[in-house]
Amino acid sequence: MERRIWQRFYDEGVPYEIPLPRETLVARMERTVRDFSDLVATHFFGAEITYREFAEQVNRFAASLSGLGVKPGDRVAIMLPNCPQTIIAHYATLTIGAVAVMTNPMYVEREMQHQFRDAGVKVLVGLDHLYPRIASVWKETPVQHLVITGIRDYLPFPLNFLYPVKARREKLNLRVPYSPTIHSFRELIRQSPGNPPRPDLTVNDLAVLQYTGGTTGVAKGVMLSHTNLVANIEQITAWLPALQPGRERFLCVVPLFHVLGLTAVMNWPICCGFTMVLLPRFELKMFLKTIVKTRPTIAILVPTIITAMVNAPDIAKYDLTSIKYVVSGSAPLPVETMRRFEELTGGVIIEGYGLTETAPVTHVNPVKGTRKPGSIGIAVPSTDARIVDLDTGTREQPTKEAGELVLKGPQVMRAYWNMPAETAEALRDGWLYTGDIAYMDDDGYAYIVDRKKDLIIAGGFNIYPRDVDEVLYEHPKIADAVTIGIPDPYRGETVKVFVVVRPGTTLTQEEVITHCRERLAAYKVPRYVEFRAELPKTIVGKVLRKQLRAEELAKAAKET
Repeated sequence: MERRIWQRFYDEGVPYEIPLPRETLVARMERTVRDFSDLVATHFFGAEITYREFAEQVNRFAASLSGLGVKPGDRVAIMLPNCPQTIIAHYATLTIGAVAVMTNPMYVEREMQHQFRDAGVKVLVGLDHLYPRIASVWKETPVQHLVITGIRDYLPFPLNFLYPVKARREKLNLRVPYSPTIHSFRELIRQSPGNPPRPDLTVNDLAVLQYTGGTTGVAKGVMLSHTNLVANIEQITAWLPALQPGRERFLCVVPLFHVLGLTAVMNWPICCGFTMVLLPRFELKMFLKTIVKTRPTIAILVPTIITAMVNAPDIAKYDLTSIKYVVSGSAPLPVETMRRFEELTGGVIIEGYGLTETAPVTHVNPVKGTRKPGSIGIAVPSTDARIVDLDTGTREQPTKEAGELVLKGPQVMRAYWNMPAETAEALRDGWLYTGDIAYMDDDGYAYIVDRKKDLIIAGGFNIYPRDVDEVLYEHPKIADAVTIGIPDPYRGETVKVFVVVRPGTTLTQEEVITHCRERLAAYKVPRYVEFRAELPKTIVGKVLRKQLRAEELAKAAKET
């Protein structure tokens, strides 16, 4: 990013560069504890833990992990939803120099086996009602000890007593056969001496193995150091200088096991002394009531949550005015959805961009400067961004011409775990090749067009699915939509769209096609429309285009 582009942002207090981190994530956490010991660190359905209490529990659990044989460099898997135990386990792991492996609680046995074997996990911290799934695979992996906790362990009275009733209603089995190798999280903390070993950590040490989603093949372990994670926190903090350490309340609904949740929803608040309002999962009414009751000032949200809020029929009855900023990430946010959100709620959405490989944030729209809807903004401090040609990956593209987005900065990963060939493909001459097709305007704002793998080539024309998606979202009867390419004997590929209709409305295929024909070049207009009740998505709201394409290919194979 050229310095001239940054000149306008100096007045906002945003630096062009940040110094490289000199503290580990553990040291940053401990500084927060010293500065804000009596402030509330976590709010969990009314139960609150101060930073002093949080640090005590981190030290107790760290000593317990050490007692189970965890040494510096060993891997500890944390397979939990958003709850205090997740944060405690994460910082306890890092305190003794071990490496946190954030694991999706929704993983099935095959995915768990791959991750635990690939990472060489020594201890797994999991949830009680997931125990049957864990029990079926953990002995076939390097895992030596299980530490099991439950949502009720950190609920306030009387919710902790009522939770088993709710669990039975949802047919959740909370029974765990504790043994010398299966331990209670709560008991380990209660019995711990709380004096863990303190290895000499450096900022270059590995902190986290963060696995990619695996939607394009085998999930890869992204090696994130303390430098990567702390640098990204500093970059985000510099971007929002108006936020006050120790004064903000942070709504934490994006999963902490996801890279966006890891950095922007857990580590950032911890390092700034914010209060984290934790929700284990997104449920619309509970989410809206939590905002009204706890009055958070900032939230990191994903497009699926924003879309659900926009489509809520009773959104006007909820007071959402406490939120100063909503940062949207993890997937493209349709411009029309952003517009409707701001009209309905008065909240300000700042769209950003990142990848697992960049810890994750690389671009954000300015807070006080020009926001360009549809753009991911400009590169955050100390981050270089270029657009290079798709053929060779070496020629920088002219302004407004699409190519692959490549990045360089202190937040860029060290490597993929045990995957030298994939690392060499992604990291070239110090640049990370993102696989995203983008272009940059004269002001340095970047626009993601699509993933390279999602590009549709129909009759020799390149079609970017997001161009069609944006037009679909402009239709007042469409709640959700996605575009893919399907095989076509004449054109090679052709355009098919999947549409979710707004509740209480009706829509025909011809109406959709006519709407697109009026707004798109003829070669981009969809030839096929399929209506669905919902679209398949990842836990953070990315539509699984690959799954939809696989369904279409299977269907075509049956017909031939």
